[in-house]
Amino acid sequence: MASWRTIPKGRVLLAFAVALAAAPGTWVRTTGGGPVDDRQIIEVERLAVPDLNLGEGVEVAGAWHLTSPNDHFSGYSALLPMGDGTLLALSDHGRQLRFAPPGAPPRTPSLGLFARLDDDDKRQLDLEAATLDPATGTLWAAYEFANRIERYDTDFVPAGSIRPMEMRGWPSNRGPEAMVRLGDGRFIVLAEGSPRWFAEEVPGLLFPGDPVRAARPERFRFRGPEDFVPVDMAQMPDGRVLILLRAVRWNLPPHFEGKLVVADPAEIAPGQPWPWREIAHLAEPLPMDNYEGLTVEPAGDGKLALWLISDDNRSWFQRTLLLKLLWRPSEKAHGSSRAPR
Repeated sequence: MASWRTIPKGRVLLAFAVALAAAPGTWVRTTGGGPVDDRQIIEVERLAVPDLNLGEGVEVAGAWHLTSPNDHFSGYSALLPMGDGTLLALSDHGRQLRFAPPGAPPRTPSLGLFARLDDDDKRQLDLEAATLDPATGTLWAAYEFANRIERYDTDFVPAGSIRPMEMRGWPSNRGPEAMVRLGDGRFIVLAEGSPRWFAEEVPGLLFPGDPVRAARPERFRFRGPEDFVPVDMAQMPDGRVLILLRAVRWNLPPHFEGKLVVADPAEIAPGQPWPWREIAHLAEPLPMDNYEGLTVEPAGDGKLALWLISDDNRSWFQRTLLLKLLWRPSEKAHGSSRAPR
């Protein structure tokens, strides 16, 4: 192994910059350096994808690099289907992007502030997870630094906020990172990190209803594969939940890996680890970056379209990537085939 003294200075500085940008909480960010460009422009570049076996019949349908001159663009950590063929990406600096993904009928994208948020305080803008009630259009967002959940009515009008007592001990820069509203009205929230140093499990909460209405949750635990943490999740039509996990590999240069696992809400037990089963491993040579947003849509013929978007941390050496996977869920045991230790 090379020592730091034998590594060229430029590579050390680049690795240090990547480490700062990719670290939980992201303390250092770049800015646009000028006024917001009001043009609603998204440039889409299709990327070459090799023929890969990602896991349990998961196919790569496409990968795209998204760019824009608009200073509202980038940093996406949540992704939602809006029911009209568009996707909504929300960023950890209080911005939104609504767009028609490749293959959908064309539509002018919309870039701007989310819910009229305009604050330089990172603690108030660090949106890391979001979930939607498709019947009403009500949206819930989780803010990591403040360990806060907010509810928004149609057109993203604020309609309530809470800091659940059960989340107040979560690390301020590794708090609620994944959240999903289940079809029966319950909510699942997973932290990115543990309040305990070097813990291999993260806390989870199962709310019986809307968290903003002060519903008291059950506590459980989640333990992913070594070095992988939950960053987003979405419910599948059969009721199970697909969870996106992410790991940072501190090589030179550092890079990211991801995993997709399936878990059944029926197997959540108070105080116990939530069982899961891996269906895909995401790694190079697949186009990779810091995938943090996930959504699931029916794709016909029994398949699901899995859309992923990456958080570029508003840094020049990362990219905003959009990835589409296709998967036909199997009839295997829902989540119990992989019981955490």
